[in-house]
Amino acid sequence: MSSEGDFPEDESIGAARRRTMTFAAQELRLISALVVLLAIGLFFALPFVLSIGSVVFLPLVAGLILTIILSPLADKMASWGVPNILASLLALLAFFAILALALTAVFTPAISLYDEVPAMITQVGEHFSELQMTFAWVAQLNEQLAALTGDKGTEVVLAGPTMLEQLALATPTVLLELLLTFMLAFFMIEARVRMRRRLLLDRQQVGASLKAARAMREVQDRVAAYIMTVGVINLGVGVVVALGAWAMGMDAPIMWGGLAALLNFIPYVGPLMMIVLLGLFGLGSADSVFVGLIPAAAYLGLHTVESNVVTPSVLGARFTMNPVAILLALAYFGWIWGVAGALLSVPILLTLAALIDHLGRPNFIGFIFGEPLFSTNILDMQAED
Repeated sequence: MSSEGDFPEDESIGAARRRTMTFAAQELRLISALVVLLAIGLFFALPFVLSIGSVVFLPLVAGLILTIILSPLADKMASWGVPNILASLLALLAFFAILALALTAVFTPAISLYDEVPAMITQVGEHFSELQMTFAWVAQLNEQLAALTGDKGTEVVLAGPTMLEQLALATPTVLLELLLTFMLAFFMIEARVRMRRRLLLDRQQVGASLKAARAMREVQDRVAAYIMTVGVINLGVGVVVALGAWAMGMDAPIMWGGLAALLNFIPYVGPLMMIVLLGLFGLGSADSVFVGLIPAAAYLGLHTVESNVVTPSVLGARFTMNPVAILLALAYFGWIWGVAGALLSVPILLTLAALIDHLGRPNFIGFIFGEPLFSTNILDMQAED
């Protein structure tokens, strides 16, 4: 008889437990909605803050990325018995030396070719005139459409600052940002051991310390390995382009190889810019349109093989990223910081992806249709209990 009397009490406990779980699920969904709204607001407000304070935020982000990339090299030097402060300085100087050599290889021949630019522009204009004569019917069609719509094609051109004036205005800011980047990167690389120890030992739970250690190692290994691997691939692309330019008799083949290697660090946009530059240079130095487009066509074939065969086979699935995410990162950080933001976009995206893999990947699409924002929720944890 006593066992039968326990059923109502068990049912009331079960009902109370279900109400508690339902309330917890509703509370979790409300908090998740607030987090999503805050994330959306931060996504749209952050560009204005970062662009206005680019003198501070750009060196900080660049220094953090350099710290992630160069910390393994500094650790390797430290394992050889080099003092930590000297290893940090040597790693940073090695990076800037390689960057300076690459920029010198590109800009020194470009300066010498500067005097030939007017003649190339004239040659390109002649080729376009020939093409315009070939497609004269298109121009006639446009004129007829303009006559029908009453558009007179009036265009107002405002005089702007010259290139030298823009360069003179931008130089102090660039030098300040480079100096801040160097100093921030040096101090963060030098303090990497203390930062790791503090991050690991100041956690109250062992599980949190292990998770933090795995997250740090994953971010460092993924970003550093990606930059090193892509750097080697881009160096090979630069060598092939330089040899091809030399074989075609183009001026300054080292410049074209260095430019191809540097622009290849910017996915999609960089190779497209390289194709445009090669096309304009070819049209400006060749006697016919067909011959002038050969360098651009050859580079397009090389890039097709490199981006679809070489790079995927070398990087593998670990570094595979969604092309839409890459383009959004390029547009987002390029809008904020220009060329520097475009160069930093992929390392930033890799860093965020590595952190999200450890903290939990949000399910935004499923959240709209009533699913939890993260794969683990309160209901699952209580069910396990």
